[in-house]
Amino acid sequence: MDPLKNLGLSPLPPLGEPVKPASAPPAGGPDFGDLLKQAMQEVNEAQNVAELEARNLMTGESTDMHTAILAVQKADVSFQMMMAVRSKLIEAYREVMRMQM
Repeated sequence: MDPLKNLGLSPLPPLGEPVKPASAPPAGGPDFGDLLKQAMQEVNEAQNVAELEARNLMTGESTDMHTAILAVQKADVSFQMMMAVRSKLIEAYREVMRMQM
């Protein structure tokens, strides 16, 4: 009776044998770059809507100030979030570049 097998453990291979790396399961879902691109497009769309709402309010085509202010605030918050993500990405990139191999 092998006590290691009872615990669900297996002995280490001898030093002479190369150890096969564990393969990671294939990643599912959208690509990270695609997610960033989509997020930037959404921020751009929010900026365009805010600009249109503000222009309509200034030219008198619209009198709904509430909608214009909400559009501008939404565009501002989404832009600030995008800039925060950008800063974190740059910070992470710089940290990786400082790592010694």
